[in-house]
Amino acid sequence: MYKRILVPIDGSSTSDRALQEAIKLIDTQPAQLRLVYVVEDLQFLDTEGYVDYAELRDLTRKIGTRALAKAEEIAKQADITVETSLLEANGERIASVIDAEADSWTADLIVIGTHGRTGFNHLLFGSVAEGVVRGASVPVLLVRSE
Repeated sequence: MYKRILVPIDGSSTSDRALQEAIKLIDTQPAQLRLVYVVEDLQFLDTEGYVDYAELRDLTRKIGTRALAKAEEIAKQADITVETSLLEANGERIASVIDAEADSWTADLIVIGTHGRTGFNHLLFGSVAEGVVRGASVPVLLVRSE
């Protein structure tokens, strides 16, 4: 049914669970798997110039690269052929970047983990998964954290 499955990765155990669900779907049918990590724009109020943004950006790229490599290894251990992509937010919301990637890659399904935050934590951190669901032009499978 689903031939092209996109899985956003953030390095958390919740995104690992989403990957496992995508692998289960692929085990029942032939499908392509694409893992993406979105490098978020980091902006801090730093009027004194204490933050080295270039160094911070390099660090976030390295974290994303490591998260993708770990997820790719999990997929390969399950005998799944996988593509990976490190995406830049470039001022966009992460959910919008994921939705745009699903459109450009012509995904049939997005499988994404949700941390299930509520109350103040939801207000403070927001929900990328919620944003993906609201903007996606393809079905979205939400996988809750444990």
